[in-house]
Amino acid sequence: MPKNNIAVIGLSVMGSNLALNIADNGYKVAVYNRTTSVMEEMIEKFPHENVEGKKTLEELVNSLIKPRKFIIMVKAGNAVDAVIEQLLQYVEDGDIIIDGGNSFFKDTQRRYDYLKEKNIHFFGVGISGGEEGARRGPAMMPGGNEEAYKEIQPILEDISAKVNNIPCCSYTSTGGAGHYVKMVHNGIEYGDMQLISEAYTILKHLGGFNNDELQKIFEKWNSEELESYLIEITANIFKVKDVDGDGYLVDKILDKSGQKGTGKWTTEQAVDLGIDISVISSSLNARYMSSFKDERINAEKVFGRKPFEIVNDRENLVKIVKESLFVAKIISYAQGFKLLQAAEKEYGWTFDYANIAKIFRGGCIIQAKLLQNIIEAYTKNPKLENLILDSFFKETIIKNQTSLREVVILAIKNSLPVTSLSNALTYLDIYTTANSGANLIQAQRDYFGAHTFERVDKEGSFHYDWVGNNDK
Repeated sequence: MPKNNIAVIGLSVMGSNLALNIADNGYKVAVYNRTTSVMEEMIEKFPHENVEGKKTLEELVNSLIKPRKFIIMVKAGNAVDAVIEQLLQYVEDGDIIIDGGNSFFKDTQRRYDYLKEKNIHFFGVGISGGEEGARRGPAMMPGGNEEAYKEIQPILEDISAKVNNIPCCSYTSTGGAGHYVKMVHNGIEYGDMQLISEAYTILKHLGGFNNDELQKIFEKWNSEELESYLIEITANIFKVKDVDGDGYLVDKILDKSGQKGTGKWTTEQAVDLGIDISVISSSLNARYMSSFKDERINAEKVFGRKPFEIVNDRENLVKIVKESLFVAKIISYAQGFKLLQAAEKEYGWTFDYANIAKIFRGGCIIQAKLLQNIIEAYTKNPKLENLILDSFFKETIIKNQTSLREVVILAIKNSLPVTSLSNALTYLDIYTTANSGANLIQAQRDYFGAHTFERVDKEGSFHYDWVGNNDK
């Protein structure tokens, strides 16, 4: 008789850890891998009374209680489609297939629509927290049929991270919504990491702080309003000595940062939907620029670089950098949630932004104290146009924006790149400027392309014969 509650297909580190997490929570799990030896190695290395290995998909399917539930943990792309097609030989109406990988949301939407026609429920579940999160409790962002979600809700909530006993898992919306939320999560993550990196370089080069001092600064910040997972691990990084030589490991790491595509997807979506996510996009560009290490070394020689000027008041520098980082971090989150609002309209989803912020509070990379303020902002006003308009964030920005301006000016004077801090400031200034220079741009567009324009003093669209009336 079928006895397993759920199956995990794909037993890389993430798949294996997720299966063990499910088993730890009292569920019977069947596991399968295309290469049987991988499954057998997992069973041997991590024996668990609730985990049962299967050599064929047919055996896997037959071991499951109906409606059958499958979590696919294979590489995003064609491999997911291949597994789905294999499962279609065995599944029945009402069965549930979950993609827990980092799939592009449009692929998830396509699979959702395809399987819906076959009466199979498909869920794209964004999972954040890496290997440790998968094993001990990730943040989970499920998207799919809301009624069918009730079948998998207990399992997903049980295995997710908890904050104040509240699961960091919540239904998002239909189709590709879950993977979209995960994509935006990763975009915010890009912004957060770049902002922290810029704060670090300012303190290092313009404050002259060594790694011991930086460790203490970030440790203190993690006990204040900047408390977050990324600030915590940054403080820990500054502690680590190089076991293969003198000094600290962080100073031996080449300044070339990688990326896996989710930041690029987020930026592409912002372009498609007409949303400014300049902090996130500039963070992606900074990673691209970091890859040109040899060119940057040569360019510094060609252009020359004056020595950095160490500031006299180092204590004040720490203060204004902290306040700048907090303001820029708020703006980065605001841009991410603004993109979610645009996607909700574009794709016909229904998002609960307070619940999305609750998902991010634990088990994921962007977990931060700040998220509680975001929850409160959207609880008070679910239709809030922009996070920076919430009273808490507005007052925080008004109080600390001078520090952001000082820091950006200081960095510019020293030719120290702060691409994301400066974009946060620019976004703030654009968003809070009622009358911009875009009227001239629209006049130019009408001049050379007859694109028309609106007027401030009357309704309608207008075109002016700029050439014919040039002398008038």
